[in-house]
Amino acid sequence: MILIDTALQRRASEGRPIRIGLVGAGFMARGVALQIALSVPGMRVAAIANRTLDGARRAYREAGQEEMRAVDSLASLESAIAAGIPAVTQDALLLCQADGIEAIVEVTGTIEHAARVTLEAKRHGKHVVLRNAEVDGTIGPILKSYADKAGVVLTSADGDQPGVMMNLFRFVRGIGVKPVLCGNIKGLHDPYRNPTTQEDFARQWGQNPAMVTSFADGTKISFENAIVANGTGMRVGRRGMFGPTVPAGTPVQQVADLYPLESLLQGPGIVDYVVGASPSPGVYVLGTHDHPQQRHYLNLYKLGAGPLYCFYTPYHLCHFEVPNTVARAVLFGDAALAPLAGPLVEVVAAAKKDLRAGEAIDGLGGYMTYGLAENSGIARAEDLLPIGLAEGGTLRRAVAKDAVLTFGDVELPTGRLCDRLWREQLARFGPPSPVHFGQC
Repeated sequence: MILIDTALQRRASEGRPIRIGLVGAGFMARGVALQIALSVPGMRVAAIANRTLDGARRAYREAGQEEMRAVDSLASLESAIAAGIPAVTQDALLLCQADGIEAIVEVTGTIEHAARVTLEAKRHGKHVVLRNAEVDGTIGPILKSYADKAGVVLTSADGDQPGVMMNLFRFVRGIGVKPVLCGNIKGLHDPYRNPTTQEDFARQWGQNPAMVTSFADGTKISFENAIVANGTGMRVGRRGMFGPTVPAGTPVQQVADLYPLESLLQGPGIVDYVVGASPSPGVYVLGTHDHPQQRHYLNLYKLGAGPLYCFYTPYHLCHFEVPNTVARAVLFGDAALAPLAGPLVEVVAAAKKDLRAGEAIDGLGGYMTYGLAENSGIARAEDLLPIGLAEGGTLRRAVAKDAVLTFGDVELPTGRLCDRLWREQLARFGPPSPVHFGQC
């Protein structure tokens, strides 16, 4: 952050702010626009694309911007950018094509649409910051390969738990401690929550009921931890992760004993979570050290006698930290979090209730499915259906509650980009070799 704020001040003093295109104008996207307007010198939201112009206009107005121009062509968008007038449009691809925009911040939670936006941005040499774990956890590796070819950065965002976990992972690794678990602190996990049960909470905070449901039913944390695994080389210790529940307020430093030690020490490490620990909603990393004198120092510094040492960040600030990611990408070519290579952990679809043949599967955070994190080698060996591809599929046969869906269970829509990219990803990287975890 010290390096980033200095670099942004320099861009501001030179009159060369980083100009971003914001795709999406929902609750979190509006927060990003507000944060940049209020607190980030050296950065501007040049244009906002949204399904409705009213939504895009709302985002600018909430950020204190009244003057804006609706555009529907590349020429009109570039004219607005050159004049310093914020632009709104329904065509997200225009933002990817426009001169004057250096980075795209994708904040829709979609998969098909986000994939199109990401590829178009790469074609035009723009960095992409994903505030979208869903697309990253489904086809992030193949999108990253396109970014590498284009010489641009594809990254998840600081502020959301995966970015905060990766920052902490890099810190722990950087001081010579070996990370063996990256964890997320949750307040609730109930796979059977749905938009009806979450409606009041969503209304209270001005959020989308389906998005709130994906937090509660475990789908979101599965995506978040999958992309951390793909960015660190870690795996899950078992399907769905261990996810222990502790009495509310239990200090996170006390959770290390709740995971099988062999699972942490005899493999590449795991991603997981805990329900009920404090500080919530923070993140934590468990690490080890081989050197006896360094272990002595860690004990002196109140991290305990080992073999596991707990490091944690007591918060994640979502939209407040997204501009940091933009600056890291544009000014330093640094990704907060990106896949190392092919997928190591996937998010597969499980039935939230008994499903009937002929039914069409609804979207993420809906009434029909929830996501489970699974190691890619197992997921491909069993032909399991990624939940990111499930929406719109028609069930060929009945599936019992809590059963994991396979490709054979559904007829997927034809002609989708996300399916083509997923198949390309599988062909390019193949499934990883199985990993064995001690007593798992």
